[in-house]
Amino acid sequence: MGQADDESGRRAELVRRFNRAYTRRIGLLDEGLLQSPFPLTAARILYELAQRRASTAAELNVELGIDPGYLSRLVRRLEQRGLVERRVSATDGRRRVITLTPRGRATAADLDARSHQAARALLAHLAPGEQESLVGAMASIERLLDPRRPADSPFVLRPHRPGDIGWIVHRHGVLYAQEYGWDARFEALVAEIAASFIRHFDPRREHCWIAEREGERAGCVMVVRDTDQIAKLRLLFVEPWARGTGLGRHLVTECIRFARQAGYDRITLWTNDVLVSARRIYERAGFRLVSEEPHQSFGHSLVGQSWELDLDAAGDTRHTWL
Repeated sequence: MGQADDESGRRAELVRRFNRAYTRRIGLLDEGLLQSPFPLTAARILYELAQRRASTAAELNVELGIDPGYLSRLVRRLEQRGLVERRVSATDGRRRVITLTPRGRATAADLDARSHQAARALLAHLAPGEQESLVGAMASIERLLDPRRPADSPFVLRPHRPGDIGWIVHRHGVLYAQEYGWDARFEALVAEIAASFIRHFDPRREHCWIAEREGERAGCVMVVRDTDQIAKLRLLFVEPWARGTGLGRHLVTECIRFARQAGYDRITLWTNDVLVSARRIYERAGFRLVSEEPHQSFGHSLVGQSWELDLDAAGDTRHTWL
């Protein structure tokens, strides 16, 4: 067995351990969900039916991803208990639709209230920061395992807070090693920049933006003072899963807007020519390349680039952000 197989096996065991712990923690091993007479799948059918006026068995099957025969048996049992009814569609005589009865709707509402209370109880023993970490991790699991899920929630930009600077250093170090093979000296450089930002932070003329979606950090950027007239854009970063959404462009736009409002005449940045996507963002924002210089850094031969933007000459940077 090779190293890759060993790593794959280790990860599989960690997934299994999480599944065992989580199913026990939320009571899925009990005979009835949330101290009710319904197993998990039956309770989920009631929930799905409560979200709509009517549904077909085929629609429920697509949503739940369970065996059609098993679904049919569960619906039949719910029908026998007077919780659902099946009837011919009023608009298409070939289709049979499933709806909740008044008793079924009341039962679904009771299960929903119990589920909400159980979720609150799960979070209650955690500190607020731990709660945010938990729901952020859950959002990551959902996003990674369910590619059908639409990314319809907006990104939120906020100032940095405790823990964010360490995250910036960590994610830069991990991702640039994975994508470009840069060694630990790059992470050290990021750590120096981040530490300097915190030590000398002037909120009137400097800012750090953290982008989040559903509590999960998706990107960051900083504006720092170079001189009274010149600001620097630093540490632009977008997580791979958030790329292609316009987030990088939006972060740069916020930097430009802030630098102009803070009274700077110019904004500069330093990057490397291999960072093609970032360079395109800078170019589209109006930055111009002013110099290039080969250098040996982070274990590679690179070409460093200096870019700048004249804020007096720059056009309106406003744009629609959805």
